[in-house]
Order: sequence, then structure tokens, then C-alpha cells
Amino acid sequence: MNRLLLVRYGEIALKGKNRPFFEKKLLQNIRYSLKGLEPFEVLFQRGRYFVKISTENLSSAQRRLQRVFGIVSISTVTQSNLDLDEICRNALETVKEIYNPGMTFKVNTRRANKKFPYTSPEVSSAVGAYLLKSNLNLKVDVHHPDTIIYIDIRGKKAYLYSRVIQGLGGLPVGVAGRGLLLLSGGIDSPVAGWLALKRGVEIETLHFHSPPFTGEGAVNKVRDLCRTLSSYGGKITLHLAPFTEIQKELRLNCPETMVITLMRRAMFRIAERLAIKKNIPVLFTGESLGQVASQTLENIVAINAVTNIPVLRPLIGFDKEEIINIARKINSYSISIRPFEDCCTLFVPRHPVTRPQLKELEKAEESIPLEELIDRCLENIESTIINSGHERSERGQADAEK
Repeated sequence: MNRLLLVRYGEIALKGKNRPFFEKKLLQNIRYSLKGLEPFEVLFQRGRYFVKISTENLSSAQRRLQRVFGIVSISTVTQSNLDLDEICRNALETVKEIYNPGMTFKVNTRRANKKFPYTSPEVSSAVGAYLLKSNLNLKVDVHHPDTIIYIDIRGKKAYLYSRVIQGLGGLPVGVAGRGLLLLSGGIDSPVAGWLALKRGVEIETLHFHSPPFTGEGAVNKVRDLCRTLSSYGGKITLHLAPFTEIQKELRLNCPETMVITLMRRAMFRIAERLAIKKNIPVLFTGESLGQVASQTLENIVAINAVTNIPVLRPLIGFDKEEIINIARKINSYSISIRPFEDCCTLFVPRHPVTRPQLKELEKAEESIPLEELIDRCLENIESTIINSGHERSERGQADAEK
């Protein structure tokens, strides 16, 4: 039998005149996801993609496509000529692959090609009768069948399948522009990045590390988180920003209760300047309202005050259990809980300020050469392009190619 993967999209169908742009981007992302499984061919036909690939790579291709945003479902299909007898024979072969004695079934036919001489009910009836006459122990149940044999008649072929595997939905990565994700080593920010990818945003990531207080284990954890995200969104650039000098100055010269808020303000200044350098219009963070002291409304406002570009917070209304559930689903949770501290968890005061006054924060910042420190941090950013296990490093002002 001639086997293909049938790939369906959902939300893209609502895009009106912009629909071809979304379809083209999804086609590119499908091809990119299948790299290494050559030879393959991806065909587009009236709202459907068909992947021709060798039998031994079918399962691997299916698993990869389940991580491509924009795809709502996938099926392994048998391709048949527009001949009713051949359709019946292929339907029997499809049943044999999932057969259990005494199982019940129904046939569901869709006829997009109205030139085919038989109506959908006539095809379903003929195929059902053929299956009942076979030497298999089968019964018809149109209400609660054990399996459904789907027949999709479109173009010059009929496509038969019995399983529909759910995809991620969302929009193809790249259709909604670019964002810079502030990526810590914790649970929340990778989930925020995943949600940004789901809405079609292509992301780069920025991680602050503080050697020697944070070791290589913390950096490796962040690299692994980027690899996980790249398996959903293609290659991702990780920018590593050295934060030790700034952190030391804040701790030695500023009120202890303000250090976390002041640290976050410094991070946002650096992130904004990097984003402008990279022509990225928005920042993404993993903040969830009220989850920790630095995420009260007052702290969020005080931290936001140093930026002039939008800061998007996909998790702002999520509770911790909801975030953890997504982290487990996307395979980032086990990486995030590795016992390596990042700079956000160092020097945490016993009683951090939860309702800071902007004037007091600004006065505290005057006690350190903040602009000098930020310049040095930006000059020493290391950038790495990560693509599901493969990476390439560059030093300097984060000019890594996309």
C-alpha cells in the first residue's frame, strides 16, 4: 500500500486573504522539522499537507510533526485511486492493521471531489458491506464503534485512515514576528517561551549568569531548556549575559530589601538594549502575578518603568500548578528542577520589598555606576545558536545570525 502522512491545520483556515502566507510558513516549518529523515516530499492540496516518506521513517516523522505549531492533527493514510473496488480493498487492509475479533466499526466518507460518481453515503455503504463480507469477525455500530474508517476523497485520490493523532494547534512559528525571552533556569520562563512559540512568535533567549556564584551546571541547564524549546520552534539563539559585577555592586551598595527589584530593573535595561540591537520589538518573561515578591503589581510596575518596549507575560494569570502541568507536557520540567542555582536565586533577602517606591529605587541606583556596568555586560554577551542538540557559539555584541 502507498502510505502517506496527512497533516491538517485549524486556525489558519480563518485567516482570509492572509491565509497563503500562513500556509507557506507552515509548509516551511514542516520541511524543517523533517530534516534528517530524507528523502521526503511535502505536498499541499486544498487545506491539507501530504508527506511522502519512507515506511521506516513514518513513525519518526509523525512524532516530529506533533511538535510543529499550526498542525492540529496527523494521520497515517493509505492512498487509493478513485476506483470503488480499490477503495474497498484498501479499507480492508486498513482494518486488518487494527483488527480485534468482534470489533465494531463505522465508515465515514468525505467527498471533496464532487466529480467522483458515488456520493459519500454510497461509498460508506459499499465499503461497509465489503468489510462485513470479509472473513473477519466485524460488526457495524454507527453510534459507538470501536473504530472509524475514514475515507477522504479529494483531487485525483482517495485517502483512508483509522487514527487521528492530535497536534499542538496554534500558529506556525515565525508568522507573528520575533520576541526576546528572559530565560532563567526555573520552571516558568521556558513555559512562557513555549506559549510565545505557540502564537507564532520566533524567539531568542537571554540568560543572566553570575560566575563563579553560578557554575557550568546552571548554564548547561539553560542550554538544555533551549534545546527543548528548539524542538518546537526551530533554531534558537541563546544570549548569555555576565551579571556578576552588577549583582555585587547592588548587594554591596544598595538596601538589601531592594536588591531583587533593582536586579530585575538592570536585567530589563540590558534586555531592552539587546532587543533594539537585534531589531526585536518585544520582551517575554515568565512572570506570574503574585507568585513571588518581585511579581507583585507594584514591583512589576517599578521594573517595567525602565523599558520603552512592550513586555509580554503569557503566564500572568496562571497558578503554579497550571504552569507545572505545561512544563511536564513540553518536557522542560525535569530540566528546570535540576539543583543548580541561577542568579535570580542568589542573595535573596529575607524580607524583599513588595511595594517599592520608584523614587527610592532610582535613588538607590545612583549609588552604583549602573550605565557603565550595563555597557560592560552587553559587550561580553556570548551568543549560541541552538538547534535540538547542535550549537554554534559567537562572542561579542550578540550578532549571531538567525
